[in-house]
Amino acid sequence: MYIYITHLLELTLYIDSKFPQKGVHKYIYIYIYIYMICVSRIVTFLNLKKHTANKNKIISAIKQRRNIISNMSEIDQSIGFERPRLVAKKILAKSQGEGQGAVVRRSIGRPELKSLDPFLMLDEFSVSPPAGFPDHPHRGFETVTYVLKGGVTHQDFAGHKGTIHAGEVQWMTAGRGIVHSEMPASDGPNTGLQLWINLSSKDKMMEPRYQELLKEDIPSAENEGVQVKVIAGESMGIHSPVYTRTPTMYLDFTLKPDSHYHQNIPESWNAFVYIIEGEGVFGIPNAGPASAHHILVLGPAGEGLSVWNKSDKTLRFILVGGEPINEPVVQHGPFVMNTQAQIDKTIEDYYYGKNGFELAKQWRSK
Repeated sequence: MYIYITHLLELTLYIDSKFPQKGVHKYIYIYIYIYMICVSRIVTFLNLKKHTANKNKIISAIKQRRNIISNMSEIDQSIGFERPRLVAKKILAKSQGEGQGAVVRRSIGRPELKSLDPFLMLDEFSVSPPAGFPDHPHRGFETVTYVLKGGVTHQDFAGHKGTIHAGEVQWMTAGRGIVHSEMPASDGPNTGLQLWINLSSKDKMMEPRYQELLKEDIPSAENEGVQVKVIAGESMGIHSPVYTRTPTMYLDFTLKPDSHYHQNIPESWNAFVYIIEGEGVFGIPNAGPASAHHILVLGPAGEGLSVWNKSDKTLRFILVGGEPINEPVVQHGPFVMNTQAQIDKTIEDYYYGKNGFELAKQWRSK
């Protein structure tokens, strides 16, 4: 304020020198000057207020960006994929009898989910002697047996015999025909998963073949509380040695509490999750949790699956995906073909012991 009073006195002296006569003119000049000062200060005040607001916006944006950077792991956890695979259907696998005294939890192959091309059946089995799966035939698809506890002894009419233990896999292509048995290898409960994968029409009558994976044959990787065993396909940059007639991924994930993972899945493939133990959130962070013995069918569109373990216990599940065959499926128990006529022919071949079942009548497992 002092500076404005000084300017006013200087102006008064200047006006007195220019207008020595007394009159109103000098006072008009003084009034104009005061008016200009007031207008100037108002404009300056408004500009300062606008500048302060912009400055506050800039400071707020800087703080927000710093928060984003410092919380990047949380943001990654909440976002995952831009187009995640969502859970389209959740089904509890209920216990039922199967084989000879065995108990299975069937998830694919039940009324609520008869199939999921190319997958025909998924059982979580539990069997103790003398129960088991004695001599029975297959034609037209593959069986994948993954032992979780104990062991399973396998033998067939072509002379193949062996035992797979916990953490090991048998990938059997039945092709034109197999008769075999699958029996528990230890006294206690022997548990595991068996998946049936369809074969295309061109492969249904191929010669049977086996791929057996011991523990050391199954590649695995671990990162930030997430472990994966790659039975088929690829994850965390590692690949399985298994050759799959029908393009398939089969991954066994274990997530520690407060961990998460995002797994790519080919967009054209069908895929599902089966929870072995624990509880997890699948698809998006705010989805409801799913617990053990549930199958989660993933929606058809999206880049991959995101999963979070928000509980205080370990989460274990398998993620399985496969390229659809898009062919007619006609199934009669352990026979899977494309037409009813082919099923009728398969029953005839098995009954009369021909076209792949030549050894069926003479053979019995030991």
